[in-house]
Order: sequence, then structure tokens, then C-alpha cells
Amino acid sequence: MDQPFLTTTFSTLLGGLPLTLQLFALSVVSGGLLAVLLVWMRQSGPLPFRWLYNAFVFVFRGTPLLIQLFLIYYGLSQFPDVRSSLLWPFLRDPFWCSVLALALNTAAYSSEIFRGALLAVPRGQVEAARACGMSELQVFRSVVFPVSLRLTLPPYASEVILMTKATALASIVTLNEVMFLAQKLSVLTYRAIEVLLCAGVIYLVLNIIIARAFSWLEHRLSPYERPAVGLGQSALGLRPELEVAR
Repeated sequence: MDQPFLTTTFSTLLGGLPLTLQLFALSVVSGGLLAVLLVWMRQSGPLPFRWLYNAFVFVFRGTPLLIQLFLIYYGLSQFPDVRSSLLWPFLRDPFWCSVLALALNTAAYSSEIFRGALLAVPRGQVEAARACGMSELQVFRSVVFPVSLRLTLPPYASEVILMTKATALASIVTLNEVMFLAQKLSVLTYRAIEVLLCAGVIYLVLNIIIARAFSWLEHRLSPYERPAVGLGQSALGLRPELEVAR
């Protein structure tokens, strides 16, 4: 491969990285907050809220993200009431339409992840906390939230990684992010393999950083899983009597 061309390609594609990161961050944060609200609607809200939650999750998990992006960016502009509303400056911008589509999509998946983690908290721990005289807020803060947070991290890390790759779909609505620049450069140079390989490396590095960050956070929140060396335990991680037998 042509090393000078690869270097130039990397520098060109990195020009779209800030927009990719901005799109990713806004989508994940807003989608995560919406997911928390959806979980509350499903677990504690009245029956109509539960129906709304089920419909939302069913629609956004059952249809492709690309169709959702097209419907938001191209479909809503066909309605005169939308074009004359206060939301039109927001909905005519491809960046904010992409953020909205990505946020709604990840909210549907994340809400099910969060709800599953809440349901997976052992009932015995909750009942023991209540038996100790804790209020519902104290039970949630001291028992339910810490346990569910540790259970949430592995599947939610996968969802965040998927969202990193999903930002490439924003190139369809002409956002100058990494994938858009890669498509444009491959058309101009007729060297799609090298260009797309460089784009893939950029996304791969981003996902490695995200995976390591979640792995570090999971390790910090699970002190009982760390290897300990202290009283009654040798540097090999064995009890002294077991090490002698070994």
C-alpha cells in the first residue's frame, strides 16, 4: 500500500472525528436519560404509560435505524404544520435529526437493559434492607442502584459500542463525519479499500477506548472480584494450607 496516501487519508478522515464524537456523545447522553425516564414509566407509571413504553420499545427495536433516520429527516419535512412550527429550525438540520434518531433508537435498547438489571437484583437483598428499617429511597440508593449498575455495565457497553458504529449512518444525510469523508474520498481517488480501511481503523480505536473504559469502571465497581493479597492469602492467591498441599 501507498504509505503517503494512507497518511494523507488518515489526516483527512480525522477532520471529521470531532463531529462524529459530538454526534456520539449527544446521542448516548440524551438516549440514556430518555431510557431512565422510560424505565420509570414502565415500572412505576400508570397503565397508559406502560402501554406507551411497550409501543415505543416495540417500534424502535423492531425497525431499522436507517429507516428511522430517513423518516425523521425526510419524512417530517413533508408536513406543512411541522415546517411552520417552532421545531422546524431543529428538524431541518441534519445534525439534530441524526442526534434525535440515534437517541430514540438507543433509548429503546437501553431502557430494556436498565429494566432487566433492575429486575435481576436479588429480592432477598431488598427484603433484608427493608427488614433493617431502610426507607424505599435508602433501599434504592444502597442496594438496588449499586447492584443494578454493576449488572448494567456489560450489556450497556455493547450498546454504546453499537452506537459508535451507528454514527456512520449520519453520512446518509450529508453530515461531514468520518464515514461521509471516507465515501467522498473513495469516490475521488477510486481507492476504496485503503480509504475504508483507514475509516475502519478509526472506528476500531474508538471502540477499543470505550470497551477499556467500561472494563475499568466495572472493575472499580466490583471490588470483591479483584485478586487480594493479605492475611490468610499468599501472593499466588491461595490460602497457605492449599499452597503447601500444591
